[in-house]
Amino acid sequence: MEPKNYIVVRLDGDYACLKDLVSGEDLFIARALIPEESDEGTFLHYENLCYTVVGQN
Repeated sequence: MEPKNYIVVRLDGDYACLKDLVSGEDLFIARALIPEESDEGTFLHYENLCYTVVGQN
């Protein structure tokens, strides 16, 4: 899978809603897959099956 950039749109219990910054598509994933410090408005970079925080809105 190619590298992608997301923003955390919403946190809902054990799940997070991410928005792809290029296509605008929504992605619902388990919060356990994203960094613990992620919050709504956090920018994430996905590469090699790993999410990393790259900024905060």
